[in-house]
Amino acid sequence: MSSYRPIGPVVGVVGAGQLARMTQQPAIALGVELRVLANSADESAARVIVDTRIGDYRDLSDLRDFAKGCDAITFDHEHVPTEHIRALAADGVTVHPGADALVHAQDKAVMRERLTAIGAPCPAWARVSDVEDVTRFAGEHGWPVVLKAVRGGYDGRGVWVCRSAEDAAEAFAGGVPLMAEAFVPFQRELAVLVARSPHGQGVSYPVVETVQQDGICVEVLAPAPGLDPERAAQAQNIALRIAQELDVTGLLAVELFDSGDGLMVNELAMRPHNSGHWTIEGARTSQFEQHLRAVLDLPLGSPAMTAPVVVMANLLGGDDPNLFKRYEHVMAHDPGVKVHFYGKQVRPGRKIGHVTALGDDLDEVRARARHAAVYLTTGEYT
Repeated sequence: MSSYRPIGPVVGVVGAGQLARMTQQPAIALGVELRVLANSADESAARVIVDTRIGDYRDLSDLRDFAKGCDAITFDHEHVPTEHIRALAADGVTVHPGADALVHAQDKAVMRERLTAIGAPCPAWARVSDVEDVTRFAGEHGWPVVLKAVRGGYDGRGVWVCRSAEDAAEAFAGGVPLMAEAFVPFQRELAVLVARSPHGQGVSYPVVETVQQDGICVEVLAPAPGLDPERAAQAQNIALRIAQELDVTGLLAVELFDSGDGLMVNELAMRPHNSGHWTIEGARTSQFEQHLRAVLDLPLGSPAMTAPVVVMANLLGGDDPNLFKRYEHVMAHDPGVKVHFYGKQVRPGRKIGHVTALGDDLDEVRARARHAAVYLTTGEYT
């Protein structure tokens, strides 16, 4: 048995997906020992992090065993039961974000109640239990009505845009608790990533535009092109205020609708986020390093960009799983593009990595990122 004792702090990450995997590199530079709780040894982070523990995040005894010897516990997903997080805190474990904050990223109705109470801009919404409730909501706010699963759901899953009572009935057929929101006729979607430490220091990254296809983010443009500086500052202030009011520790991603006339908060995430992957090469401090700094209450790093324009394109699996044979072409064609693979099995449509390009001209940088992502997936030129 090894007699090695960590020199620096130990941060335990519950979950072993790509977010935990991408946190390993900045942890090495910071002198932080990273530990992950994985469901299996084949998960993305478990394949690259030595201190991997196998267990069930839904089992309190597994969580307690995992937390022993950790200086702080954090998460790469929001699915840990809230009562288990409270129990860990009651045991004296340092958990960031805490249960009272994280519940707002776990439960969309709780989030809407709290954001409405603090005056954050939100769509009209209501809890609904049947089709009749939805019909009444539509009578006040019009069709279409957006129904969302109160808990769970990502990448477009758990969201139904209903144009009739019949559509709503199909959504209720899933048997999960739902809430209703008024449809927002937005021009584009924006995201703001902020970090907040336990003693209250906060920083904000530039506002970005996220481009969606079929409910999945395919591109992130940093900074959001053509965004009025006052509107950008408003978005950052909204995110920082939410972080303060909800007592978030660590990263907070705030997804926003830009209607042209104003901003509305769509979703929250309290962890590194897909909209912030561009920061690995595109910011002085990556979101992954920033999250570690925040949960350890270290001074936060600079969120300044390293280039005028950064574009991140998500890499989706295609029909041919052998992406690596096409990697050589991408590297030779554009040595400046950076490719990140997540160590996941390739399946059509699955998010298996991302590419990042930096430069001065948005159209040129966007074309470079898109070329690399499409060629890796399909073997075809754009």
